[in-house]
Amino acid sequence: QVQLGESGGGLVQAGGSLRLSCAASGRTFSSYAMGWFRQAPGKEREFVAAISWGGGTTFYADSVKGRFTISRDNAKNTLYLQMNSLKPEDRAVYFCAARTAAIGTLSDATEYDYWGQGTQVTVSS
Repeated sequence: QVQLGESGGGLVQAGGSLRLSCAASGRTFSSYAMGWFRQAPGKEREFVAAISWGGGTTFYADSVKGRFTISRDNAKNTLYLQMNSLKPEDRAVYFCAARTAAIGTLSDATEYDYWGQGTQVTVSS
């Protein structure tokens, strides 16, 4: 089992950058593939990015490709999301999640087993 906690959200102007962090408890962080999702007001939760357990494979939603970078430091039990060139439509609560399944659809939120509480990102125009 793993517990997750996000940080790094805040208010930023359009075109700016933020880096989100997700700290994981437990000694098995490196055995989980990880993902970032977001949920805007009145909308369903949507996939943002995912990374394999070793960090060698990453996957992005088309809406953030080229602007966001997912990474992880297994020695620090931490997942990151570097967000550049932020747009007002990136405003949402951002969640990190962990999955035990080695195969499946990385963008499918139902395949993730553990979730953080979320961190708010607001982008002003």
